[in-house]
Formats: sequence, C-alpha cells, structure tokens
Amino acid sequence: MELSAIKIAVIGLGYVGLPLAVEFGKKRSVTGFDISEKRVNELKQGNDYTLETSSTELAEAKFLNFTTNVDDLRQCNCFIVTVPTPIDEHNRPDLTPLIKASETVGKVLKASDIVIYESTVYPGATEEDCVPILEKYSGLKYNVDNGFYCGYSPERINPGDKEHRLPTIKKVTSGSNPEIADVVDALYRQIVVAGTHKAPSILVAEAAKVIENTQRDLNIALINELAIIFNKMGIDTEAVLQAAGSKWNFLPFRPGLVGGHCIGVDPYYLTHKAQAIGYHPEIILAGRRLNDGMGAYVASQLVKAMTKKGIKVAGAKVLVMGLTFKENCPDLRNTKVVDIIDELRDYNCQIDVFDPWANAGEARHEYNLSLTEQLKAGFYDGIILAVAHKQFKEMGEKEIRKLGVKDHILYDLKYILTPEASDLRL
Repeated sequence: MELSAIKIAVIGLGYVGLPLAVEFGKKRSVTGFDISEKRVNELKQGNDYTLETSSTELAEAKFLNFTTNVDDLRQCNCFIVTVPTPIDEHNRPDLTPLIKASETVGKVLKASDIVIYESTVYPGATEEDCVPILEKYSGLKYNVDNGFYCGYSPERINPGDKEHRLPTIKKVTSGSNPEIADVVDALYRQIVVAGTHKAPSILVAEAAKVIENTQRDLNIALINELAIIFNKMGIDTEAVLQAAGSKWNFLPFRPGLVGGHCIGVDPYYLTHKAQAIGYHPEIILAGRRLNDGMGAYVASQLVKAMTKKGIKVAGAKVLVMGLTFKENCPDLRNTKVVDIIDELRDYNCQIDVFDPWANAGEARHEYNLSLTEQLKAGFYDGIILAVAHKQFKEMGEKEIRKLGVKDHILYDLKYILTPEASDLRL
C-alpha cells in the first residue's frame, strides 16, 4: 500500500487516540471514531477534557473529522485501535474494549486494509485474540493476498507530560509481514520526529511494551519496600535516595502510590500470559502485591501518628489533597489514592477530598466520591498531600497548615514540602 493512498481511522479518542488522530490529521485524511457521542461533540467544539490537546492543536488538524457513525469508517483503509485495556476486580486482563473495537473494524474491513493496534496487551493478543475476530466479521483471511494485514505499535503516551509528547517519543513499530512492517514504520515516521524502532515481529513489539511498565513497577516496589524499612528505622527515605543518587548509575525512582492505566495494570497482562503457559512469575507479582498495598500502609502511618499525638481516630476529620493518579493531570483511572480513603473510612474517619484537576462527575461515577469544593481553615485533624499538583506546591506549608486544627498531622506523601515542614513522609 502506498503511503499517499492511506486513509486512517483512529478507533478510540482517549488519552492515546486523540493525540495520534491530531498529529496525523495535520498531514492526511483521518477519521476519529469514538462510541461516546458526548466525547465526539466536545471534540467537534474544540474541547478536550483530558487536556492532552489544546483547542489550537485541534484546529490545526485540518484533515481530521470526528464521528460515532461506523459507516463513516468504510472510506478508510488503515485502522488504528487505541482503546483501553484495563483489568477486572480480580486483576485479570479485560479485553472487552479491544474485542468490541475489533468487531467494529471487522465489519468495515476490506481486502488489503491494515489494522494497527496500539492498546497494551500481553504477547500474542493481537494475532491470537484480535485477528480471529477481524476474520469472522470481515470474511477475509489474515496476512494473505486479497486479505487484510496487521501491525502493532505500542502507545507511549505519558498523561500530563507536556515535554514528552507523541512526536518526541521514539515509536516501536511492527507488521504482520516485512512489507507491512515497512509501511507501518514509514507511516509513523511521518509524525514522530524522534524516530522509530522497527521490531522484527508483532510478538516482540507486544512484549517490549508490556515490560516497559513492568520494569518501572518493580523498581518502584523496591523503593517502596526500602521506604517501609527506613520508616521503621527512623531514617528519612528521601535523604537516603539523594545520597545514593550522587552515584552516576543509581536510578532516580521515588516511593509512592502506583496507579494509573499503565504501571499498575500492564504487569498483570504479562503475568496472565505467563501463567497461561504454565509459568508462575514470582518477582513481578511480589512487586504488584507490595505496590497495591501502599495505600493501606499510608493510612496506617497516619492513624499511628494521630494516635501518638492523642487525636481520636474515630470521627477524625481528614483532608486528602489530590485524587488523580498523577500530578497536573485530570486522569482518575486506577488512582490508588482511593485505597487511602477506603482504609481511613474503615477507621471511621470523616474524609474530605480536594482536587482542582479532577472532574467531580467522574469522581462520583467511578468511585462514588464527592469532591470538596472549598477548603476549610482550622478544620482538619489530618492532612495528606497525596498528589503533587502545582496548586498545592504554590500553597506552601503555611497555607496548608492553616487548614488543620491546632494539633494536627500533616503527611507529605509526595515530598512537596521540606522534611522539616511535615510530620510524616513516605
């Protein structure tokens, strides 16, 4: 397929799909498809609630059109699937969005079309789970003449990061045969100025993606465990990390909650596949268990500090500052701040949650949480700085302390303040 003849459809217009559609839409015909009419209507009006693209950037994508109509996809011959791949309540991969997207694409697939997946999956998912669906709904055969072809180019979007964006992050590409791999690679090189890395197979590209976040997860788990040990010894973890970081090859990881749609999710895709082929992954799951338990650990530390200070825990008023999974970003997916909140509620604490970045409706829908709109001076027995939003950094110790009663506990989970300014640090 000649590059000039490619007409792209991006399936799924979230944190990954929209920036992709916008970049391609600056250069060539793109149809952005999403099942949410509300989302599509907002984008048509130049509004992106994820804040990953501005109204100016949306306007610059002159060849981009948005739709919820499947029939509008029939004019396209290259489909890029960017739907979420979450886990269920038992930490098992939930491929429902991927399966539904594959069904949609299969219904409009034509001979010689290319389907590229960007969603994070376990190695083998594209060809073992998605391709049979495409074949079933299209009536075409995979990777043969007069059939269809596939590619895999894992997303590397970092929500809220205005420095590392799609064009400036090197892109891994792959295809179902050497010719298609070349086409997929050349296509992405049109928008990714940082360049591409053409993997030898779809399997390799899938595996590369899933270990990127698994590696980070394990490194953070190590630092979290060190923080627990150092806390028991009365040693400031950040001071230790700064000292160790003076060596050139010490990796700059920090302790904290591991949430979001990538680091806290992707390792479970790899462990699922490992168990399916008869191998029980010990280290990866150990890291997951430790990181998933950090919310409860933070809550217990606050409760112990309040008890030592003579503050009655049952009925105590606690302010949690920040709900999103990371700073300066509205993304609430898989935020582990809710684990702190749930644990403190088990102690019968009264919780207020304040986050200037989070959407109140989404917080209510996803977690049944009502966000506090106004901070109350001199009101709280405990304050947790859970997310390092710029607004909280600008407040500083003095303004944050004003929110507490005379004897309160301030827990700086994100090292926003100096060591002397807080009562507790992770």
